[in-house]
Amino acid sequence: MSRYDEVRAALRGTPCTWLVTGCAGFIGSSLAEELLRLGQRVVGLDSLATGYARNLDDVRQGVGDAAWTGFRFIDGDVRDPGTCAAACAGADYVLHQAAIGSVPRSVHDPLETHEANLTGFLNVLLAARDAGVRRFVYAASSATYGDCEAVPAVEDRIGRPLSPYAVTKHANELYAGVFERAYGVRCVGLRYFNVFGRRQDPHGEYAAVIPRWVAELLAGRPCTIHGDGETSRDFCYVADVVQANLLAACVDAELPGAVYNVALGRRTTLNELFRLIRGVVAEVEPRAAAIEPRYGPFRPGDVRHSQADLSRIRALLGYEPAYSVAQGLREALSWYARMPAPAG
Repeated sequence: MSRYDEVRAALRGTPCTWLVTGCAGFIGSSLAEELLRLGQRVVGLDSLATGYARNLDDVRQGVGDAAWTGFRFIDGDVRDPGTCAAACAGADYVLHQAAIGSVPRSVHDPLETHEANLTGFLNVLLAARDAGVRRFVYAASSATYGDCEAVPAVEDRIGRPLSPYAVTKHANELYAGVFERAYGVRCVGLRYFNVFGRRQDPHGEYAAVIPRWVAELLAGRPCTIHGDGETSRDFCYVADVVQANLLAACVDAELPGAVYNVALGRRTTLNELFRLIRGVVAEVEPRAAAIEPRYGPFRPGDVRHSQADLSRIRALLGYEPAYSVAQGLREALSWYARMPAPAG
């Protein structure tokens, strides 16, 4: 039995209260869904600025009405300290996912990103401290590696940040370390690499690459690759991110000031990703097989290559990714297919 199987089995017999911020986003809703399936009580906090009520409707349909009675939604913003305090009251664990998670958006509007990702983070962290939660697990980011060119990326070696988004995520880690040392708050940061999966928004200027390309190919339109297509990323299916969060919260070990990479541990170039997505989409939409990509300029603030070293999270948390990129795409495809294509 894996460490994750052990954690899930333990949770089924021990209901606890979990605060999931950003619960209407695709990662937050996935966390809420898994916790409700395990018989846990979930408080979900979201302003619906970047999340969607339809994601919570999808969770309710998936878990059933009986499990859904364990969910309580708070329509509120992490930038408001009082809202954070009310949400944390009585919580055993906090899974903090609320953020503006786009590098281009942060370049366009750094103040908005700062307020959501840094002020909001500090508000939730303070509320968690005052509520005496058992562990505070938060979404960190591979953007923290900045201009460090080492591949694979190791947690203790980072470079200079390349975007306002990266600055906020690095500062989150610094605050978490200080709160651990100064107040005894047990914090764990999870440096997500390129997460994808069900409920990820394919629309808008800052849509993530995988859902956008899937939607465009399903609509019979070409996709745009930024740069020459040899930029590479470590794409991680959302179910493995859920695994990492539950392990980080529940593993019975001292993890002082801990930060862990969360990824598949393999690189995929954008050209390879396009061919992979095209092949999966063509299984349900044959005309996609003939579509070739378009190429555009590199995006400001993007790193060239990204891949995670998973040694630390494997050794200390027992994490083991269960999904390849292809497996994740096939599992998510039915959800993507229900979404209307992006405009343009």
